[in-house]
Amino acid sequence: MRLSRFFMPILKENPKEAEIVSHRLMLRTGMIRQQSQGIYSWLPLGKRVLDKVNAIIREEQNRAGAIELSMPTLQSAELWQESGRYEDYGKEMLRIRDRQDRPMLYGPTNEEMITDIFRSSVKSYKSLPLNLYHIQLKFRDEIRPRFGTMRSREFLMKDAYSFDLTQADAIHSYNKMFVAYLRTFDRLGLRAIPMRADTGPIGGNHSHEFIILADTGESEVFCHKSFVDFDIPAVDTDFDSVEGLQAIFDKWTSVYAATSEMHDAAAFDSIGEGERLSARGIEVGHIFYFGTKYSEPMGAKVQGPDGKEHLVHMGSYGIGPTRLVPAIIEASHDENGIIWPASVAPFDAVVINMKAGDQACDSTCERLYAALQNAGKDVLYDDTDDRAGTKFATADLIGVPVQVIAGPRAVAAGEVELKDRKTGARETLTIEAAINKLTA
Repeated sequence: MRLSRFFMPILKENPKEAEIVSHRLMLRTGMIRQQSQGIYSWLPLGKRVLDKVNAIIREEQNRAGAIELSMPTLQSAELWQESGRYEDYGKEMLRIRDRQDRPMLYGPTNEEMITDIFRSSVKSYKSLPLNLYHIQLKFRDEIRPRFGTMRSREFLMKDAYSFDLTQADAIHSYNKMFVAYLRTFDRLGLRAIPMRADTGPIGGNHSHEFIILADTGESEVFCHKSFVDFDIPAVDTDFDSVEGLQAIFDKWTSVYAATSEMHDAAAFDSIGEGERLSARGIEVGHIFYFGTKYSEPMGAKVQGPDGKEHLVHMGSYGIGPTRLVPAIIEASHDENGIIWPASVAPFDAVVINMKAGDQACDSTCERLYAALQNAGKDVLYDDTDDRAGTKFATADLIGVPVQVIAGPRAVAAGEVELKDRKTGARETLTIEAAINKLTA
């Protein structure tokens, strides 16, 4: 993509309405634009990042055996009345009526709809286990939306729903998502700590929030420092192995970790002083086993191996991609701008033409641009006639991992300079060596 043809409305000044780093940088880089309170458009730069986040989420959901579908944003109120949640949900639900005066709602979540889909299609235990997911816009009328897309009214959500014959089977499905989430966040450049969350009247120990540590986190969290050194499950993890996944779950829940709502001060104080960690945290995912909470009122049953009908056991598993993007920025930035992990960066590299219009610089940059594109890389080519300082500031601000700098002196010597955005390290290479390194 040539910068001269790209839509990236960069702001020179920090927006006054932005309270935290991620909101400020997302507005400054032209990733998002607020349309109304808590509702945002994702502009091209932001959309590229969001798409890469979604791609990683999909890959790990698919790897764990979940199957993607797509459900509508508007839902019939009848399903929610059937489950008993329609009146209980509160003012966060946007309730509307269609032209036939039928009560509808803009879905804040999809437990009722997915249960309806399941009960109309699955009749036998032989079709289990089943995990269905989608990535879809949701709406919750937050009383105080804030921090940009970190807490907005309209947001993108990956929500998955598992169906199993027994509680034991459901726990295995839960462990699949637990492991998938550890892998997902690691691939996004984040160290997410699973913290036990309130399971409400269901009880048990099968609800976890995945928290990343950040100074601008919404809540205080408490955990053992050993989480930093735990190994992330490998790409070849066997998701069919009950014992293997249970061992991973047991390892990651073997030491103390809790949000302020679940904090046990005495248990935390029993940890050695040098091993305790108290910090602010941002929730980036939540998984929950809720048994027959929805299958019972909505009659979601299957015929078991004994020939009798059994209520299915269910779980739900959420990740907010539009929340993850600012969370990544909160965890990875400096005074000059964003530092994207390579896995989700909007571009793999930016080619900076230091003297647009100079024949040698233009020719070299065109060669670099073509070579990177032909190698399947996402590359931004700064072909503008801006001053050098502006070009460097823009490249640092938007956080592309590698900057390829082509200036008249270097080009005359057959060389270009590579700069690593994260470390600031620079190296001078021949043009051919630079191409080989960037396309390897």
